[in-house]
Amino acid sequence: MSPTSDSVDSARTPVEMWFDPVCPWAWMTSRWLMAVEEVRPVDVTWSVMSLSVLNEGRDLPADYRALMDAAWAPVRVIMAARAAHGDGVVKPLYDALGERIHHQQRKDYDAVMAEALAEVGLPADLATAGSSDAGDEALRASHQRAIDLVGDDVGTPVIAVEGVAFFGPVVSPSPRGEAAGRLWDGCVLVAGTDGFFELKRTRTRGPIFDQED
Repeated sequence: MSPTSDSVDSARTPVEMWFDPVCPWAWMTSRWLMAVEEVRPVDVTWSVMSLSVLNEGRDLPADYRALMDAAWAPVRVIMAARAAHGDGVVKPLYDALGERIHHQQRKDYDAVMAEALAEVGLPADLATAGSSDAGDEALRASHQRAIDLVGDDVGTPVIAVEGVAFFGPVVSPSPRGEAAGRLWDGCVLVAGTDGFFELKRTRTRGPIFDQED
């Protein structure tokens, strides 16, 4: 007898990933997690955290401070889109923003947000949320949910699965196929080990976007 759709759905594991749309490493991780969905029984929910919130009050180099000031806008627009149109718009809007911010290396976030909203079929006036703090309470609450799981000495991305949460993985290029699945298995294994906190080495390359597709 074939399994019912309910039994199939119940066999899949819910996963939540928090991202900031301007973070290239979160973008790499999101592409990997999409590949994981193809080879492991996981269903990903996409949520927002904010590097701008994370770095409030910190003494930062001038160029990074400028990035953090600009980074408010894209994350605010995603939160406004979610509030007005539901959770289902978050991932498509993230994809549209990320294609322009990371693959095309565009810095004019006003133009990027306008084009991304149009691509996803969302109202153009949502872009005004980028310069408003009206939705920041919800943004900070979403961000804090991630921080509460992993602590404030890390950044984005954060992933949570079955009561376990971790920062990362930071990987370049993003694995595909069964390689993506094996990395997932390893991340869940080490993060679920009681008392495990850190596994790290110096990065020797930046994000490799052209190998994602």
